Amino acid sequence: MNDILNTAVVVFWSLFFTIDVLGTTPIFISLTAGGTRDYQKRMAKKGALTAFFILLVFTLSGSLVLDMFGISLPAFRIAGGILLLLLSIGMVMATPEAPIKSTNKEEKEETLHRDDISVFPLAIPLLSGPAAITMLILFMKQFEGVPLKQLMVILALISNIVICWIVLTFASKISRFLGRTGINVLTRIFGILLTALACQFFIDGVIEAFKIN
Repeated sequence: MNDILNTAVVVFWSLFFTIDVLGTTPIFISLTAGGTRDYQKRMAKKGALTAFFILLVFTLSGSLVLDMFGISLPAFRIAGGILLLLLSIGMVMATPEAPIKSTNKEEKEETLHRDDISVFPLAIPLLSGPAAITMLILFMKQFEGVPLKQLMVILALISNIVICWIVLTFASKISRFLGRTGINVLTRIFGILLTALACQFFIDGVIEAFKIN
């Protein structure tokens, strides 16, 4: 039982750091600026639900994709570690947008003329970016054959999406309470922890790949 609880805690916090909803909050506020309170709540709900379904699809089918392309778990651990490291560097530097969550010039221009920002760029790539997808696939592959631990992964995903919905729904109040400095401080803390997790993924992948004892 302790092992299952530890798994749930690790997966939950790993996803929380990766999704980084607090870091997304200022971006969400700027994207919905000028909109009504109902509009912001609608975008928060739709964006969170869209991100959930996207991440759930990869959670349930990601392992099959790896097997289909013949990608080993060690290789995916190493790739995931590198991807998470890129994200965590952006978080530690407190840049407005992490490298793997950023959009190109054409996408930004399109966003400015969209009334509905829930799918793009909120759900993709801000909430369900490559790092979150990679982490979920990695955990599901790692716990293959242990249904209870895989269930913990899905429950951790659901919990994080609920938190995203709540935080974005009250984004303006949270932003005023924490301030830009407060959000940057928390983002840096999350980034440091995520950096350590990324390194651990990379080390584990190398050890498994080369059978280092």
